[in-house]
Amino acid sequence: MDKPIYRYYAERKWRGLPYRMIAQRIKQLNIVPDVLPKFDPITDVQLFFRRIKVVPGAILDSRITEVPPRLKVQVFDAGERLVSVVVMDSDVPNADKDTFERRCHYLAVNVPISPNQPSLPLGRVNKETQLAVPWLPAFSQKGAPYHRLSVFVLEQKRGETLDINKIRELYSGRDGFSLKSYRDKFGLTPVGFNIFRTIWDEGTAGVMERAGEPGADIEFKFKRVFSLKEEKAPRGWEAKRQKPKYRGLWKYSKRIHGISRGRRNK
Repeated sequence: MDKPIYRYYAERKWRGLPYRMIAQRIKQLNIVPDVLPKFDPITDVQLFFRRIKVVPGAILDSRITEVPPRLKVQVFDAGERLVSVVVMDSDVPNADKDTFERRCHYLAVNVPISPNQPSLPLGRVNKETQLAVPWLPAFSQKGAPYHRLSVFVLEQKRGETLDINKIRELYSGRDGFSLKSYRDKFGLTPVGFNIFRTIWDEGTAGVMERAGEPGADIEFKFKRVFSLKEEKAPRGWEAKRQKPKYRGLWKYSKRIHGISRGRRNK
């Protein structure tokens, strides 16, 4: 990728199906506006877990995510630049407030990438100068809907490095993470994106225990909400055959909407 013609054809190829798939996932999974008010990726970001390439939006077994993934970040303009890598969960349930919150699963800064160096193993970044928030496996509690784990690559300003100690102080708590606030606070530009999902599976309890995360014994249940509409009076064929002489036909109409249970049991 050291020649402009190579980068041109690489970007042209990426702008085909790979870009359209990522753009589709951003729209389908409501990344915009849930995470960012506006976003259009310009960098190819591929995601690998244990040498397995992840299709954007795929639901993964939680045990696979215990090992930090590897990214292939292919940029299409010349020169080396520093980026931040963020992995965040946008669907952390908060039962007390009856809402969903966000949690940071990984944060690294001052990571150099270039057209000739696309490989980025998240588990091999420098722990002293680059790793701000260590990797946390993906998990979802029982009964909760799927969780969206978004992988963002944000380009830093040219020639500037971020203060790793300040970022650790701000985001080491993980909970309540806001990508928009992080972007605005440090003047970053989102350039790349990928995503995978996770649900409760047979290995989630063990993953949470090994990661030191509580809540594996909690199960969320949907609260049934009954309709406030009044029951509709029978009409047409059903209303005409409510008389006792049609008692033999009532068994055929027991599942017809509009006939009350009390009238059927007469």
